[in-house]
Order: sequence, then C-alpha cells, then structure tokens
Amino acid sequence: MSYKIVAAALAAVCAPLACHAADPAAVARGKYLVTIASCHDCHTPGYFLGKPDMARYLGGSDVGFELPGLGVFVGPNLTPDKETGLGNWTDAQVVAAIQIGARPDGRTLAPIMPYHAFANLTPQDAQAIVTFLRSLPPVSSKVPGPFGPTQTPTTFVMKLVPPGAK
Repeated sequence: MSYKIVAAALAAVCAPLACHAADPAAVARGKYLVTIASCHDCHTPGYFLGKPDMARYLGGSDVGFELPGLGVFVGPNLTPDKETGLGNWTDAQVVAAIQIGARPDGRTLAPIMPYHAFANLTPQDAQAIVTFLRSLPPVSSKVPGPFGPTQTPTTFVMKLVPPGAK
C-alpha cells in the first residue's frame, strides 16, 4: 500500500475532527457557566434523590417536575448523544433553547426551564455553553415523558404548587 493512500485516508478521517477541536478556554468558560447555573440539578440523574450519577453528568434526570394543569416534565439529556441528547441539534438550536426556550421543532420548552434567566447571555457565553456541552462524552439516556396532565408518570415527580393553589 502506498504512503500516499494511507496519508489520504488519514487526512479524510482526521480533517473533520480537526474542524471540531474545541477551544479549551471556551470549554472552561462553558463549564463555569453550566456549573453556576446549576444545570446539573435538572439534567443529571440522581441529583434530586441525593446521589447524582456523575458518570452520566447532564445525561437527563430521573425526576420529573409536575406543573399543575400542564403535566410532568423531565430534564432532558444535554450530552452530544445523537439519539437521546443534543447530538443532532445545531449550535444555533441549542442557543435558541437556552435563551428563548425554542426547540428545533418549533415547540416551546417546558416553563420549568429558566430560559428567561439566560436571555441576556452574551453571544460568546451562549456559544461557550454549547462548546462545553459538545465536549462531554455522549450518554445514551432517553428520559421519560413529557406526560400530559391526565397521564400517569413513570418516574419520581416533584410537584410545584403555586401560592394559593391546592
């Protein structure tokens, strides 16, 4: 086999990887922002049960939030897994979810997601969060739900009750 063929094959395999090499400063900034925003609270299994599974960090919760009249919503997988996480979302779609609560299919995220709090992130900070999320190992973890108000959840549920409601 010729060295030119081997070199061409390596270039074909390695070139796409080089295009996606993450800037270490952006990864660090994104990690900092994700940490202070406590994204792990709603997106890491075991967190609300007092035993976070850090091997599946940001791989989706195992506890849902019940919003009266709306249903039960479980924090989804934020890792770059293509089937159960954000792996097929573009950077712009992830930023839109974080800042305006828009899903790629046009639906709005559940109101439990505090996207209003992130609406004024700088473009650099929003992209740093995306860069960090893309740097995580993919976790294959499909979370249950969402469940409509008349459906029975298949997961632990935290009920959020507004003041004055019964």
